[in-house]
Amino acid sequence: MHFRCGHAKANQWQEAAQACLMQLGQVTDSDSLGFLYVTDLLADYLTEILNYVKQHTQVPHWVGTVGIGICSQDQEYFDEPAIAMMVGQFSDHTFQVFTEITEEFKEFARTHQSWCDSKRPMFAVVHGDPRNDQISNLIFQLSEQLGEGFLVGGLTSSRHQNLQIADEVIESELSGVLFSSAVEVATCLTQGCSAIGPRHQITESSHNIIIRIDDRPALDVFNEDIGQEFAENVNKIAGYIFAALPLRGSDTGDYMVRNLIGIDPEHKLLAIGDVVTPGMSIMFTCRDTQTAYKDLLNMLNRLKIRLHGKTPKGGIYYSCLGRGKNLFGKGSKEIKTIQRLLGDFPLVGFFANGEIYHQRLYGYTGVLTLFL
Repeated sequence: MHFRCGHAKANQWQEAAQACLMQLGQVTDSDSLGFLYVTDLLADYLTEILNYVKQHTQVPHWVGTVGIGICSQDQEYFDEPAIAMMVGQFSDHTFQVFTEITEEFKEFARTHQSWCDSKRPMFAVVHGDPRNDQISNLIFQLSEQLGEGFLVGGLTSSRHQNLQIADEVIESELSGVLFSSAVEVATCLTQGCSAIGPRHQITESSHNIIIRIDDRPALDVFNEDIGQEFAENVNKIAGYIFAALPLRGSDTGDYMVRNLIGIDPEHKLLAIGDVVTPGMSIMFTCRDTQTAYKDLLNMLNRLKIRLHGKTPKGGIYYSCLGRGKNLFGKGSKEIKTIQRLLGDFPLVGFFANGEIYHQRLYGYTGVLTLFL
């Protein structure tokens, strides 16, 4: 495998696309798959951009989506018209682009099942629609459809059009590309929040409303964990304090961060951005820049060990919209840290409205995948 990438910003999409193509250089017949990400300020022109790129590269297959922020190499672009693209050399039989996932997976099975049966794909890059309240279930079902396949990706982040690319511009629940086991990858996740209290158990709940924790009023337990300063001033909680649902059976203490969306002081209830049931574990976390950066370094060092001194051939990075400049400040610190620790290699991605890792939908995380 060989990869090359390009990225640029410009007021006119044609200028940005041309600059990206210049950076790609001479594209060969062996370049068979491209990844394309554009900021949502260019979403209205996504079809034109994709057609232009296809015409000038002759790369037949493309996947991607729209993000309020995108990234490539050592540069992050937020709230400005920008394009990032990467092309790679894959044998035709090692990947297959898919689209139009539905809850029954009938169309997916009809179109892709024979390929899946012969190639036994265990890895997929996927993009999802954040407007679908069943998206977490679809992610899990797709993984199960692939025989517990490993998924990485993110949900589109856009202020108007939630568009994806799967050989053409679409609006789909899930789309992306399946890879056979012949494509060697290494992937890892970094958390953006740190625990501020012990693990608890939900003992009474209704849908996404938590009534009792550890057989006590939910708000009492919450206030003890976050401390008096936050308990007395709930306005400070927004964007800083979150709920976390630990993953059962995880040997790394992994958890899924969920937003707090409501507090009822009179009835001492909490509402979070996910459905919960009695018996589930819960913790409370805070978004902390220093802890998040330390965890990012730990993730990169774990991947570096797996590289055995080699530089990755290419990579894709999906980070939360709440990270990037919103967590680490200006100057593209997050993406530059990846290049500094792992080397200068082609890399593209975007800042998502939710990150996909293995079988689950995460928040406030970064998911890095390296092609080896």
